[in-house]
Amino acid sequence: MKEIIHQQNKPRRGRPPKSYREGTDTRALLIRSGVEVLTESGFATAGIDGILKKVGVPKGSFYHYFKSKEDFGHAVIENYANYFAAKLDKYLLDDSVHPVQRIINFSNDAKQGIVKFEFKRGCLVGNLGQEIAILPESYRQILQDIFKDWQAKLASCLVVAKQNSEIKADANCALLAEYFWIGWEGAVMRARLLESVQPLDLYIDTFISSILIN
Repeated sequence: MKEIIHQQNKPRRGRPPKSYREGTDTRALLIRSGVEVLTESGFATAGIDGILKKVGVPKGSFYHYFKSKEDFGHAVIENYANYFAAKLDKYLLDDSVHPVQRIINFSNDAKQGIVKFEFKRGCLVGNLGQEIAILPESYRQILQDIFKDWQAKLASCLVVAKQNSEIKADANCALLAEYFWIGWEGAVMRARLLESVQPLDLYIDTFISSILIN
């Protein structure tokens, strides 16, 4: 009987302690911590130990939720992509304002966010794109697909602006959207370097001026 009780009480290998399973979603906490760390630093320098310490989860529990650091990265990227897509929809689909103003409103929100975190956090997708050569190959297509989604959302907004005669009639909305995100990522990086929103202001002002009807 004692042997049976001992076997029943023996913890399952790889299973997190009960205290980490009750009252909180540990997996969600790990992903949230990963987003915070990866928006501040790159994937290569982001240590699992630091992420676990921030959440207060033992290392053994990490591998209960994720097969590897690469698998964890997939979950973090997906979480960030969903968050950012929702933010874009909030601004770019806002029918209460003109399409061009929607882009400006998105930019203003982004500037507030980067100031809020004292220029320490950038764009997670942009950060990973800068170190793609040393990332798992599986990340390359994922990041490309995310940028394509962002471009499609912005292109749709620009199409409406074109229909409303806000921007030039010969504007290629798809190319403009691609150009926007290429420049935006660079402006975010420069803003963090200078600890100033001036690069973002310069980029948005220049982009908007270039597409408006004179």
